[in-house]
Amino acid sequence: MVTNINIDETLLEQALALSDHSTVNLLIEAALYEYIQRRQQLKVLELFGTIDYEENYNYKQQRQKI
Repeated sequence: MVTNINIDETLLEQALALSDHSTVNLLIEAALYEYIQRRQQLKVLELFGTIDYEENYNYKQQRQKI
């Protein structure tokens, strides 16, 4: 997909200097990947404390050989 966007040149230069990416396109793709990954992590963190668990559940029992 081709998209025209205006991004501050200073931000792009700083990001390129900090990264191992050789082009702006690769840099932006990596940044989007990191953004998506971070947002997915935040969604998982929101689940903490919302899932009920069985207090008598013995996870070690599943480790025993049958």
